[in-house]
Amino acid sequence: MLRHRFQPGRLVAGFFLTLAGVIYAGDAGGLWETPWFVLIPLVVGGLCTAGAVGVLAQAVHRRRGALRANRDEPRADLPG
Repeated sequence: MLRHRFQPGRLVAGFFLTLAGVIYAGDAGGLWETPWFVLIPLVVGGLCTAGAVGVLAQAVHRRRGALRANRDEPRADLPG
């Protein structure tokens, strides 16, 4: 059983920051040469993507919660 809700925005942010760390570590270890300006758009783009995914997930979660709440309420147009 899950102890908390799944938050895909945090997963996306973690992926992009991990990718930036791997790129930086590869450059520091001498495996490849990475210009300094490559990581800035990667991190900023990843954080913007994570924000968009988080907003979308929140909207879906809110809508599913409203649909679930409406399903549990008794309907006035049904007899009984």
